[in-house]
Amino acid sequence: MSQQKSKKTLINWDLVTVNPNNKDWNWSDLFCYWGVTIQSVMGFSLVVSLYVIYDLNTFVVFFGTILGSILVYIFSNLIGKPSQKFGLPFVVLLRSSLGVNGAKYFGLLRCLVGIFMFGIQTYFLSKIFGYLIRIFLFSIEPSILDENIFLIFFLGLGLIDWFSITVSIIFQTLLFSAGMIFNKKIIKFSAISVYFGLLLFFFSVLLSDVKFTTSAFLDVLDLENFVNENNLGPLATVTGTIFAYFSIVILTFGDFSRYVKNETQLKKGNFSLIINLIIFSFLALFIVTGVDAFLKQDNGNLSRILTNPTDIVGKIDNLLVTILVFIFLIIASVSTNLIANFIPSQYSLINFFPSSLSVKSASIIIAFFGLLVGVFWLSFLSQIGILSFIDTFGAFFGPLFGILVSDFYLVRKGNLINKDIYSLEPNGVYYYTGGWHLKGVYSLIIGFIFSASSIWNVNLMFLHSYSWMIGAFISAFTYYLLAKK
Repeated sequence: MSQQKSKKTLINWDLVTVNPNNKDWNWSDLFCYWGVTIQSVMGFSLVVSLYVIYDLNTFVVFFGTILGSILVYIFSNLIGKPSQKFGLPFVVLLRSSLGVNGAKYFGLLRCLVGIFMFGIQTYFLSKIFGYLIRIFLFSIEPSILDENIFLIFFLGLGLIDWFSITVSIIFQTLLFSAGMIFNKKIIKFSAISVYFGLLLFFFSVLLSDVKFTTSAFLDVLDLENFVNENNLGPLATVTGTIFAYFSIVILTFGDFSRYVKNETQLKKGNFSLIINLIIFSFLALFIVTGVDAFLKQDNGNLSRILTNPTDIVGKIDNLLVTILVFIFLIIASVSTNLIANFIPSQYSLINFFPSSLSVKSASIIIAFFGLLVGVFWLSFLSQIGILSFIDTFGAFFGPLFGILVSDFYLVRKGNLINKDIYSLEPNGVYYYTGGWHLKGVYSLIIGFIFSASSIWNVNLMFLHSYSWMIGAFISAFTYYLLAKK
């Protein structure tokens, strides 16, 4: 009876070990995966903003980006290996360090953050979709958008906005609930097509006035000021910012690395992140500087540089380019939502209700609450500092990483008892005290205190970009001291 109870409670086909025959991801698949993580409106704006903040000091931002990506590479290899070896998602592996119940509740934090971010990202995705609808309607009849039906707003959203966000939610949910085999195809298609779109955008800007835009590109490639001790501080900040951008993805990277063929392919694929960032950062820089030159703006004023791709497109008087770029932005936003928000939320939610949820049912729940977040984002949520609460929940992510890595590499030396990780038997290795590993919980809370301090203590705000790593190291060290006994 007890064994039946265990299976009913903890075993779920979406959470079990991946069959070795189904581990078909190689380095090129991970190249696409890492490409997708950066190919978003947020990623584009982040890279460009760094160039603007640091006065177009190209090489400080470039080398800071490289150093940040190297850190991501190291941490991704650490968190990716356990999942690759045992074929298990992040939330299941977490049972080893927090207990079967501890992993359930603390893993749910990743789900909550993922749902919120899914809803927010979907709102901005729907705005792009809405722009395309308005362009289409305007092309049919310029005055149609002045009709009363399009001027009625509820919760800050008009008819087109409501249609756009509803379609965006339904479209993503149908795509993302099809399973990992199909999700892999989405990731590949998105990474390749978005790079194609960026190149198209780049050459359309370049060819508009080759001499003028080339001169603008060369102006920002200035080595003169790079070798300067004053660049050390900005270099460290850029490095931390780049790492912080990827930190939410790193934690649940195991949800994808579990499908990688072997450790060699894992390391090769993770190295491709560095290549992706080099390509993407230069394309982003050249696009914004080229557009700036193309628009004939005041080159002495950095504040005039547009950092948001939707704003950039809005300044270009070319309908075909505008439509194409908007389509590529939709593709990029959808795939980023899949990797960073939806799939981790699926696994976390299923882990909380393993006996009653599947990928499809979990997807419906995520879609419902994501829709609520997206609908209320403009009228309510964006005005109450919800991102601070998300950041606070996110302060657990570094410590969660720390205890998992410490448990796997330092305490258990890379060993895991697969049958016990699905068992609720009191004599099971990962049952601990009522399903909670208190040493893991204590380590997690200690790391969280340090991570959250950079969010809520104004005197420690300068550590914000590194708070994830600080929390991870503190929790890892604390866990090792407590759990090795």
